[in-house]
Amino acid sequence: MTRALVFPGQGSQAVGMGKELADAFPRAREVFQEVDDALSQKLSALMFEGPENELTLTENAQPALMAVSLAVTRVLEQEGGFTLTDKCDLVAGHSLGEYSALAAAGTFTIADAARLLKTRGQAMQAAVPVGVGAMAALLGLDYDDAVAVAQEAAQGDVCTAANDNANGQVVVSGHKAAVERAIEIAKGKGAKRAVLLPVSAPFHCALMQPAADRMAEALAAVTMNAPGKPVVANVTAEKTDDPETIRKLLVEQVCGTVRWRESVLYMKEQGITDLVEIGAGKVLTGMVRRIDRDLSGVAVNGPADIEAFLSTL
Repeated sequence: MTRALVFPGQGSQAVGMGKELADAFPRAREVFQEVDDALSQKLSALMFEGPENELTLTENAQPALMAVSLAVTRVLEQEGGFTLTDKCDLVAGHSLGEYSALAAAGTFTIADAARLLKTRGQAMQAAVPVGVGAMAALLGLDYDDAVAVAQEAAQGDVCTAANDNANGQVVVSGHKAAVERAIEIAKGKGAKRAVLLPVSAPFHCALMQPAADRMAEALAAVTMNAPGKPVVANVTAEKTDDPETIRKLLVEQVCGTVRWRESVLYMKEQGITDLVEIGAGKVLTGMVRRIDRDLSGVAVNGPADIEAFLSTL
């Protein structure tokens, strides 16, 4: 078995996230406290108790998802008596999950990752006034068809493929009017479904350039170590372990396409057979089978999952 660890992105957050971990493991509580202290915010209380509308705000959801992923990571390491990167060959994360992957692999401290993701969330939200941008999922079209739909819908506005998640699961992002045009065009081209997503900003498109500039500043001020195992970057769908390259790619990622489907296929080409999703939800695990049926996926997020996973090592 050759294993890659993958870390979820926005959309996997839910009220109650991390609470079972905190109740069961002192090491998890330490991680949540570390994030709270880094942000000078009781983020853990928001994660455990809500309210949901506050947790869903991208400036809270992003560090919250990282916190759960890193709590799982640290508990696995403590309970299993190993460094997590010794048990895998590659790491990758979906959008903000790339920061979680890098924190798990030792590139960022947990505190730095939390502050970077808080900044990233605030910058992404501030880049475009609410109501100006939108994102939509186009289901049943392949990536090339979705790109063509986005180009046809743009008509002078921004409209691009933001996430290539899995076969027949592509998300477009841009000006709201253009994204609404894309929904109608996609239906005409045979999409099974095309729906607006409940997000507060148009992530991963050119409208995010102010946020990319802000992240370039923030990342320049943070110490970055070489990861313990290479990261498969969202924007290239290839592995790297060079901190300066990673820094540059994280800036590009703000406006760039999350090439998740290609990243998973690349990991398979590199000999990976098993993807282990570390953190909240099971979104990436669900995508694995859609991308390639030869790959196996398992989600590790609660105490029972941790026990089951450790028994397989």
